[in-house]
Amino acid sequence: MTGKLAGKVAVVTGAGSGIGRATAELFAREGAAVALVDLVGEAAKEAARQIAEAGGSTLAVSADIADPVQVDAAFDQISSEFGRVDVLYNNAGVNSSGSVIDATEEDWDRCFLVNAKGTFLCSRAAARLMVAAGAGSIINQGSVAALVGVANFASYCASKGAVVALTRSMSVDLAPRGVRVNVICPGTVYTPLMEPMLRARGNGDLAAGLALTTVKYPIGRLGAPEEIAAVALFLASDDSSFLTGSVITADGGMTSQ
Repeated sequence: MTGKLAGKVAVVTGAGSGIGRATAELFAREGAAVALVDLVGEAAKEAARQIAEAGGSTLAVSADIADPVQVDAAFDQISSEFGRVDVLYNNAGVNSSGSVIDATEEDWDRCFLVNAKGTFLCSRAAARLMVAAGAGSIINQGSVAALVGVANFASYCASKGAVVALTRSMSVDLAPRGVRVNVICPGTVYTPLMEPMLRARGNGDLAAGLALTTVKYPIGRLGAPEEIAAVALFLASDDSSFLTGSVITADGGMTSQ
């Protein structure tokens, strides 16, 4: 590793599994002290334990990112432990199903509560610390679903569209104060979160759903968590020092068609 994040403190939400865990591991290997935030506290602790065993500096935090009290408490804990926050990766999110005809209000509210409000709450807490320090990088998790229509994902598409719009607004507000804000819009990445969607698309058959999804990607496969983590590292590091307000698609060519 090249130490791209040496001496920095990074917060990764949804860090107990999937993209979040892969990113926390990569950030730690690149020298960052990493706070792993997850709704499932045990998952965050296990991921943090394994990173620590490999020599990384970690802190596991159990928090619901949709709850402002828990978010503020989490960042107070992180700030107390590490002294500051240099990088925030708003990775945590939830999926959905249903078109505008049959999606439930509960599904809509849950998507916006976690994906949009959760991103806002964590960004607010981190940005206050970053602005005080005069520097920082916030990375939001969007989706190709924010950029193109995806059938039967009305709530998810709308909530991720909100994340992209929030990113652009935040970047304008925070750039003069030393904080960069960018958003990654991944295509389908094979994680446990995606398996229910893939099964539903295949009428209960995971392999069929995977085949139907893969055909949408010119690259011929789905993404891996480690590939999105590499994009997050770029945005977290000084390599991307002139990028703010950028929408980065990591989608195997899906949105190019």
